[in-house]
Amino acid sequence: MPVVTVQMWPGRTHAQKAELARLITDAMVSVAQTTPDATVVVFEDVAKDNWAVGGMLASDTKK
Repeated sequence: MPVVTVQMWPGRTHAQKAELARLITDAMVSVAQTTPDATVVVFEDVAKDNWAVGGMLASDTKK
Protein backbone atom coordinates (compact mmCIF):
# COMPACT_ATOMS: atom_id res chain seq x y z
CA MET A 1 0.00 0.00 0.00
CA PRO A 2 1.74 3.18 -1.14
CA VAL A 3 1.38 6.25 1.05
CA VAL A 4 2.16 9.60 -0.56
CA THR A 5 2.66 12.57 1.75
CA VAL A 6 2.27 16.06 0.32
CA GLN A 7 3.57 18.92 2.45
CA MET A 8 2.46 22.40 1.42
CA TRP A 9 1.90 25.81 2.86
CA PRO A 10 -1.68 26.32 4.04
CA GLY A 11 -4.16 27.93 1.71
CA ARG A 12 -5.12 25.31 -0.88
CA THR A 13 -8.82 24.79 -1.28
CA HIS A 14 -10.73 21.56 -0.79
CA ALA A 15 -11.18 21.39 -4.58
CA GLN A 16 -7.42 21.78 -5.19
CA LYS A 17 -6.59 19.02 -2.73
CA ALA A 18 -9.25 16.76 -4.23
CA GLU A 19 -7.79 17.25 -7.71
CA LEU A 20 -4.26 16.64 -6.45
CA ALA A 21 -5.39 13.46 -4.69
CA ARG A 22 -6.99 12.22 -7.91
CA LEU A 23 -3.96 13.03 -10.07
CA ILE A 24 -1.45 11.57 -7.61
CA THR A 25 -3.55 8.41 -7.29
CA ASP A 26 -3.79 8.10 -11.08
CA ALA A 27 0.00 8.46 -11.38
CA MET A 28 0.65 5.82 -8.71
CA VAL A 29 -1.72 3.39 -10.43
CA SER A 30 -0.09 4.02 -13.80
CA VAL A 31 3.57 4.02 -12.76
CA ALA A 32 3.71 1.90 -9.60
CA GLN A 33 1.15 -0.66 -10.79
CA THR A 34 -1.00 -0.34 -7.67
CA THR A 35 -4.74 0.16 -7.32
CA PRO A 36 -6.67 3.29 -6.37
CA ASP A 37 -8.07 1.57 -3.27
CA ALA A 38 -4.55 0.76 -2.07
CA THR A 39 -3.20 4.28 -2.59
CA VAL A 40 -3.26 6.74 0.31
CA VAL A 41 -2.54 10.45 -0.10
CA VAL A 42 -1.92 12.51 3.05
CA PHE A 43 -1.90 16.30 2.96
CA GLU A 44 0.07 18.17 5.61
CA ASP A 45 -0.33 21.93 5.76
CA VAL A 46 2.91 23.34 7.15
CA ALA A 47 2.89 26.94 8.38
CA LYS A 48 5.41 29.23 6.69
CA ASP A 49 7.14 29.85 10.02
CA ASN A 50 7.88 26.09 10.17
CA TRP A 51 9.43 25.98 6.69
CA ALA A 52 12.83 27.31 5.62
CA VAL A 53 14.45 27.57 2.20
CA GLY A 54 18.04 28.66 1.70
CA GLY A 55 18.46 29.25 5.42
CA MET A 56 15.56 31.70 5.58
CA LEU A 57 12.11 31.08 7.02
CA ALA A 58 9.41 31.21 4.38
CA SER A 59 7.44 33.54 6.66
CA ASP A 60 10.29 36.06 6.38
CA THR A 61 10.24 36.15 2.57
CA LYS A 62 7.89 38.09 0.35
CA LYS A 63 6.81 35.00 -1.68
